[in-house]
Amino acid sequence: MVSRVIPVQSFDLVLFGATGDLARRKILPSLFHRFQLGQFSDSSRIIGASRSDMDVDSFRERVAEAVREFGQQDEVNDKDIAAFVTLLDYVAIDAKGDRGWDELATHMRPDMVRAFYLSVAPSLFGDIATRLRSTGIATDDSRIVVEKPFGHDLASAQALNKALRANFEESQIYRIDHYLGKETVQNLMALRFANSLFEPLWNSSHIDHVQITVAESIGVEGRGEYYDRSGAMRDMVQNHLMQLLCLTAMEPPGNFTPDAVRNEKVKVIEALEPVENSDIARGQYRGHDGQASYRDHAGDPDSQTESFIAMKVQVANWRWAGTPFYLRTGKCLRERASEIAVFFRDPPHNIFQGSDPAKGNVLVIRLQPDEGITLHTTIKDPGPGGMRLTQAALDMTFADSLPHDERPQDAYERLIMDVIRGNQTLFMRGDEVEAAWAWADPIIAGWDGTRHAPLPYDIGSSGPEDSLRLLHRDERSWRSIGK
Repeated sequence: MVSRVIPVQSFDLVLFGATGDLARRKILPSLFHRFQLGQFSDSSRIIGASRSDMDVDSFRERVAEAVREFGQQDEVNDKDIAAFVTLLDYVAIDAKGDRGWDELATHMRPDMVRAFYLSVAPSLFGDIATRLRSTGIATDDSRIVVEKPFGHDLASAQALNKALRANFEESQIYRIDHYLGKETVQNLMALRFANSLFEPLWNSSHIDHVQITVAESIGVEGRGEYYDRSGAMRDMVQNHLMQLLCLTAMEPPGNFTPDAVRNEKVKVIEALEPVENSDIARGQYRGHDGQASYRDHAGDPDSQTESFIAMKVQVANWRWAGTPFYLRTGKCLRERASEIAVFFRDPPHNIFQGSDPAKGNVLVIRLQPDEGITLHTTIKDPGPGGMRLTQAALDMTFADSLPHDERPQDAYERLIMDVIRGNQTLFMRGDEVEAAWAWADPIIAGWDGTRHAPLPYDIGSSGPEDSLRLLHRDERSWRSIGK
């Protein structure tokens, strides 16, 4: 495989929570693949840090097992693993105490990019940030990466921001959302702002509505207790779907720089209208024929937490006035699929007498499982018999014309390398997070105050019936998941 990657500057990456599930499944395999492709400079190192007592050799073997299990199977080989683990070191550390910090300081080298990845509970963000600064391990140009959930509400998000900013400048803080690292999400920006075809039509005069769907086929098994404190609104809408909404609705930035892009995203969030309960459908999956229900997984027989939510959202500005955005996400749905579907308005007049009217075009940006972009168009149905219209899909992924010498990067691969480069474009800014919570909190309080219980839906369905009525009353319908 020929690599087209450019090596990044040499770095010391400290991975807190290095023995945790996210590190094992995503972070370490992603780092291994970037190493395989030659993106690491020779002197770069990864230092694992966690509470677990183990020596360096044990940690290296643990990482090797993680790469073999979760790495790309057609690319994993013992030779590359053996080379990769030589870059690893390990420190047993107490985030709230003194143990391990002096030892970690001895591993830090001058003239290296220093990055600290906090794959730990948010309750430890402040403690670790304070220790990094007070021990001198963090320098003025170090980077700190924090995972979601970034707060449970506006007050907790503000507290986390305050704790981080007490030790790091905003320019050093990388709040990671892996959805923003997906190739197709970035292609959305290229599609809009690098082509003259779509942007003149990207407004309420030409777009009827937008559907943003993140559907999962699995339930909350294994994380039911955590999820029951969160629900679909906090777990998915406030962050992942909000980011997709912002990138779809934002104004063109003056230039492609981190703050220019993020300024426009904040403006979208600030323009969101409050959402009434009548514009929301909440659901909770139920089991049948021996299947476990949401409440079985959550361990609470009376849980009122939603595993599904759909809502109608309005962006109150000149570009989008009158064009609704419909958001939906849920667990245990028919299939796994994430997409943004932009529905253009129908042609104003049907000139083809005797045929069905032409329907508006639909631009579908697929995020998973198969990333790509498709434009659904109306064409003549082939064959004799007059002018009959039918729908056809125009594949816009350009797969055959793009190089095949490297598989698409995993989102974590791209984002971690952006941290090393010091590029914050695909990371959330503190005011962006707080603005999203300021919008979400009243919505959550609205259904809490009315005891608006989620409606049951069957495992393998498209969600509760109320989500269908949400669009039917507007004489619209949801796009079939995965089609």
